[in-house]
Amino acid sequence: MAFRFKAGRLPMLVSMPHAGTDIPDDVAATLAPCAQARADTDWHLPELYGFLEEMGVSTISARWSRYLIDLNRPPENTNLYPGLDTTGLCPVDTFGRERLYQEGKEPDQAEVQRRLELYWRPYHEQLRAELDRLKAEHGAVVLWEAHSIASRVPRFFEGRLPDLNFGTAEGKSCAQGLEDAILNVARSQDRFWLALNGRFKGGHITRHYGQPANDVHAIQLEMCQCLYMNESPPFEYRPEVAAEVQPLLRDMIGSALDWVHGGAR
Repeated sequence: MAFRFKAGRLPMLVSMPHAGTDIPDDVAATLAPCAQARADTDWHLPELYGFLEEMGVSTISARWSRYLIDLNRPPENTNLYPGLDTTGLCPVDTFGRERLYQEGKEPDQAEVQRRLELYWRPYHEQLRAELDRLKAEHGAVVLWEAHSIASRVPRFFEGRLPDLNFGTAEGKSCAQGLEDAILNVARSQDRFWLALNGRFKGGHITRHYGQPANDVHAIQLEMCQCLYMNESPPFEYRPEVAAEVQPLLRDMIGSALDWVHGGAR
């Protein structure tokens, strides 16, 4: 199976497209040694968001590593941030600019298409089906895109990232009321530093599926990994640290659900 999915009863789907670590043997045989660390994984997000099942929220998380194919990139591989550096649909280097493939073994167009069909499309088909189910049942649905990243990645930004980086495609992927509901909770505390539509405005999933005029509202949260884990190998989960941010995550998700139940307008 290309993903892990759990259906819930509430009008929300939490997607974790970069949480996977598996790489098929045939692709692994073409990769450089640096790929073994899976350094650019959104580590441990199913554990961090482990409270969702109890709440009744649907979840989908990737099985396969983004080094195989990036589920949060458009299938035509256009740059989501024109003029800025980014990795592609089938990345050929790491966030640290290390070559991912052995010399001459980078995927050609036929291989990219094969991976699209085998690994990318199944995730998106399930995501679409669940959004459609929840919208049909509740009248509106929220897609919460859960991501995480090292707090310092010089390739993409200077200095340290804010703790919580929200993206709504400059307000296009969700209603203003939902954005306000979530951000008001985030701003009610002074422990975690946040940004909205800064370096991270939302990837392909947020931009493609977020259609507020059609009652499908998407928001991305890119968290600094130091809030819940060690950022250096072997990237251990730190439950005692995670416990400091999990109540805020739960409250923000709760505020989104309250907004939907209140009429989603």
